[in-house]
Formats: sequence, structure tokens, C-alpha cells
Amino acid sequence: MSSPSMAQPLSAKPALAISVPDVSAVNAALWLTATTLVAGLAYYFLGFDQGAVSVFGSDTHVHEYIHDARHFLGFPCH
Repeated sequence: MSSPSMAQPLSAKPALAISVPDVSAVNAALWLTATTLVAGLAYYFLGFDQGAVSVFGSDTHVHEYIHDARHFLGFPCH
């Protein structure tokens, strides 16, 4: 005599529904542009702002503020 649970096949668990966000080409282009702009500004301040070529003139406050981050990322500055 077999039990009823052994005679029936195991049922598969229902799959979880994953919702995919609807991303339009315009929305993707705006995010890409904003990300590129922010990355370019970060690269400028970390890599090129030396005071002499600074957009702020001869002020070195930005340079001194991110001085240790420059060395951590491998940018020489003196």
C-alpha cells in the first residue's frame, strides 16, 4: 500500500514575478549624460585641479580638501 503523497508528483513552486522597469531611450540618454558630467567633474577635481590651472584661480582650497584622495587614487600632485 502506497501513501497518496508518494503516488502524486511533486508540484513545482510558483516562480516569482520579477518586474522590469520600463526605461526609454530618452531616459537612458539623460542618465548617461548626467553620469558622464558628474564623472568628468570628479576626474577634473581629483586629477587636474592644481591651483595654477584651477577654474577658481590661484585658490588651492579644493586641492587641499581632496589632497589625500588624489594620492590614494594614484594622482601625483607635488
